[in-house]
Amino acid sequence: MYYFGAHVSSSGGVENAPLNARAIGAGGFALFTKNQRQWVSAPLSEKSITAFRKNCEEGGFCPDSILPHDSYLINLGAPDDEKLAQSRAAFVDEMSRCAELGLNRLNFHPGSHLNIISEEECLRRIAESINLALDKTSGVTAVIENTAGQGSNMGFKFEHLARIIEMVEDKSRVGVCIDTCHAFAAGYDVRCGDGPSNGNSLFAAQSSSFEEVFAEFDKVVGFKYLRGMHLNDAMKPCGSRVDRHSPLGEGEIGWGCFKKIASDPRFEGIPLILETPEPERWSQEIATLRSIQ
Repeated sequence: MYYFGAHVSSSGGVENAPLNARAIGAGGFALFTKNQRQWVSAPLSEKSITAFRKNCEEGGFCPDSILPHDSYLINLGAPDDEKLAQSRAAFVDEMSRCAELGLNRLNFHPGSHLNIISEEECLRRIAESINLALDKTSGVTAVIENTAGQGSNMGFKFEHLARIIEMVEDKSRVGVCIDTCHAFAAGYDVRCGDGPSNGNSLFAAQSSSFEEVFAEFDKVVGFKYLRGMHLNDAMKPCGSRVDRHSPLGEGEIGWGCFKKIASDPRFEGIPLILETPEPERWSQEIATLRSIQ
């Protein structure tokens, strides 16, 4: 089964997220379990937890179809020890909230070296942060999202993801989420037949086609670690390292990539989440993806 959905609002309580997902015809969804721009939020109430689980069950959303996202403030590779400790505590809290809600994965951006420490030291800190969080929680997989390569963010190369996984002790509880826009911006050409031609990339493309990109992903990381995807078209050219999403089929990637994902059994059974910029179009984008099958 293909779990097409979107990152929906949980305003008014996490229990509203499955209702909002159901309203757009989604088969899965993403959400924030707390305010993503605050370090600390009130604990989840038993009332919200019960209502969330009930609404998920009534909406037909199983844990494998849901991809919560952590706070944007967290930097698990922070060079400053105080900020690192703060990020680690917040990440453990996010993992614990997911467990309370009956969810089995948490999506997060790996971290940034801020041009203060080396890339390898940053990757080591990220892996160490994951190990600490896994030791303090149970039942939830840490899902590393690839990045577009803006600034000093890590995770824009498949090798970064693989290196983090290599250093994680419990490999049964670590995975990755591939964002198509981020991959394209980082130089992985995920177009598949009908994307706009582009001969002016700022960075040389690291792969030349959808199949080559995912063959490389399987070789470097492995499909067994794929726990979710973000389906976003890209406003900027391949290799731009600029993270700007477009509606599906209206950016530089084109519909070919998304048609392939929607009909390829390698992408079944995981959340396939829209973060495209016009929420009013999500129901139509989901319907189009579902019709491809």
